[in-house]
Amino acid sequence: PILKGVQWSIVPLVAFLFVVVEALERGGIVATLAGELQRSIADSETTAGWTAGVTAAIAGNLTNNLPVGLLARSVLVLAHAGARVTDAALIGVDLGPNLSVSGSLATILWLSAIRRDGERVGAWTFLQVGGVVMFPALVAALAVRLLLPR
Repeated sequence: PILKGVQWSIVPLVAFLFVVVEALERGGIVATLAGELQRSIADSETTAGWTAGVTAAIAGNLTNNLPVGLLARSVLVLAHAGARVTDAALIGVDLGPNLSVSGSLATILWLSAIRRDGERVGAWTFLQVGGVVMFPALVAALAVRLLLPR
């Protein structure tokens, strides 16, 4: 019964996302991004945090937050990013994908489940609601983490 409930169409997608991250790491993208992040942190940790958070949010919507999170982790470790920048990137990875239906694996799975039960939530409706909710939540969370005293 458990195997019948598995969304098997999602398995190749997840496998592909891991392959993409590995290709980016081997292609030198991680090292390049880590170098840019180190320079940004040296200029201003707060600005680097805002940039990391917003970039992760945008990237998560353009691709998916699973590979963005894996890629961000590698970049943050290689750049020796501190807690504030790391937290900001994680906020972007977690909140950003609430804008689009393809932004997170969890959203894809939930939409698949509710559609199987007859509910219909289209991409446009999801984007409209996500736009109202995600942007203020992202800005507020980043502001609390980056602007309040440590």
